[in-house]
Amino acid sequence: MIDRDPSSDTGYAGTTTIFFSYSREDESRALPIINLIEQAGFSVWWDGLLKGGTRFSQTTELALDQAKAVVVLWSKTSVNSHWVHDEATRGRERRVLVPLSLDGTPPPLGFGQFQAIDLSRAKISLKDTEIQRMIQAVAALHGTESATAIPRSVPLAPQINRRTAIAVGSAAVLVSSSVAAWQLGFLTQAAAANRIAVLPFNNIGKDAKQTYLADGLCAEIRSILAQNGALEVIGQASSESFANSKLDGIAIAKKLKADFLVDGAVQVAGGMIRITSELIDGKSGVNRLPQSFEKPMRDILSVQREIAGAISAKLTNKIAAGNSAQVRLGGTANVQAFDHYLRGKDLYTHAKNEAEEREAIAQFEAAVAADPKFAAAHASKAKSLIAVAGQYGSASEIKQYLGAAQISARKAIALAPKLAVAHSTLALLLFQDLDIKAARAPFDLSRQLGEGDAPVMALFAYYCAATARDREAVAAIQRALLLDPLNAQVHRIAGSVHFAARRFAETVIHIRQTLELSPDLPDAHARIGMVLLAQNKNSDALKEFERDTHKWSKLAGVAIAQNRLGNVRAAKAALAELTNDTGTVSLFQQGQILAQWGQLDAAVATLERARAQRDGGMTALRYDVMLDPLRKLPRFIQLLKSIGFD
Repeated sequence: MIDRDPSSDTGYAGTTTIFFSYSREDESRALPIINLIEQAGFSVWWDGLLKGGTRFSQTTELALDQAKAVVVLWSKTSVNSHWVHDEATRGRERRVLVPLSLDGTPPPLGFGQFQAIDLSRAKISLKDTEIQRMIQAVAALHGTESATAIPRSVPLAPQINRRTAIAVGSAAVLVSSSVAAWQLGFLTQAAAANRIAVLPFNNIGKDAKQTYLADGLCAEIRSILAQNGALEVIGQASSESFANSKLDGIAIAKKLKADFLVDGAVQVAGGMIRITSELIDGKSGVNRLPQSFEKPMRDILSVQREIAGAISAKLTNKIAAGNSAQVRLGGTANVQAFDHYLRGKDLYTHAKNEAEEREAIAQFEAAVAADPKFAAAHASKAKSLIAVAGQYGSASEIKQYLGAAQISARKAIALAPKLAVAHSTLALLLFQDLDIKAARAPFDLSRQLGEGDAPVMALFAYYCAATARDREAVAAIQRALLLDPLNAQVHRIAGSVHFAARRFAETVIHIRQTLELSPDLPDAHARIGMVLLAQNKNSDALKEFERDTHKWSKLAGVAIAQNRLGNVRAAKAALAELTNDTGTVSLFQQGQILAQWGQLDAAVATLERARAQRDGGMTALRYDVMLDPLRKLPRFIQLLKSIGFD
């Protein structure tokens, strides 16, 4: 609404179903939009209807409480209006928010989980595609498709296939499901909240080694469901956190803020696979869709599509991504390739050592050997190569692994141009190769294609944070956290996003959450240590660094903290251990130490060597607080520019 004096006495009596919020400076452009909504058959409350006699605050409260949709017009002006923020918050909390962008301005902090309908280039006409989407979003919240909303001669243009409909969280469920629906060009018949979690299926067979198959089937069902934009699919890490849980369905649904749960069991014997599944209502615990399948293993691909198709039909009255004739984006019809792929994914997800990480690569290679057109397997191979390079690769091996990973990522994109994870993986490779500007296009495309994929959104968020795009970074990491709130890696990246903007309190909150979810995750304690160093809490910082298992980060922090505490010998010993390890690439950390020790020329020279070796730590060059002593040096400024940091 308008930036206004809350004490003004105005009033309006009438029955409306839509509350329209905007800033006074945007009134001339807001009125035509209001008129279009009314032409579509809806009744709109806006402050121009107010007349004397009633207190404004009372009228606003009534309209906000009764509205079936709260339409917010974001703009460069309204994002700074506390009134618009308050009204948008009410819409968010009531799950009826429909965000618009008047001039391309993204929603402000706290509303980034909602994708705004961009009207900056729209023609103010019911025939315009963006206007159509606005009307359909409103119609969905009314549980109808307005007969007057869309001219029948103007078909809806489907949008880019989204691997998962994002917009999650208890405050986002209803509106996000409807927004996702109109973005793909189909609506639910009712404005139902379709936030769904696919829990790990139990392996009830005699062979414990078949657990990978049960887990893999769940992941594939999750991916297929995610192609239905009317569903909001909760991320893998959060869903799998309830494996072997003794909680009942209602309790799990409450913790995940899920409307529905998919649960089941898998048994393999004698070349046959038996799968039972159920669709549990999160509020009542009632099984809405019991299913049972017993088929030869060669039919495993059709079974997962049948399960996903039935769920899609039950919840949205549309068999979109669940069509039994459809292979999921980037998938395969080859059962042997699929089995290798599931084995590889299980190893990649749960690897505890180098041998298991390398075996994951071998399984993905076997998958693409069986089906060279299996795009998802090519993308997963690239991710595994990055993991091995980052954790176990020597200085000489890293370049080899990352080169092979880039080939696999590009192959995946060529085979499936809309596969978000493939673009995200390629972007990460370019970013780590310090080709900052080249990474931007695939990162931006990954965000467009994968708004509901938590890891994809998290990586995009980090890139934005590292390149001074803080608002986009915050919006993206909020999406990732809302979609997969129990994912330790996402929380760790959230910590990096806030650290880049020097929001130190928020950084620590997310890294503590990371450690709560994954106590042994390397480079978590060290990140807290860096915050403490930035706050000159050197003794506390040292304790955090000494607890970390990531060698480079630990030694860098110890060297800096000990030097500040006057323990010069211990500081030099830590640096010596770091520099003597010539088999690894730790030049960035060495640059941090030298900068903090006041050896500025040596620090810049070391960072220049880091750039030449494509040290991945250099992605933090623009924001790392330990490098602050170098920021005014012309040589350092030139180094930033040479990498692509503006």
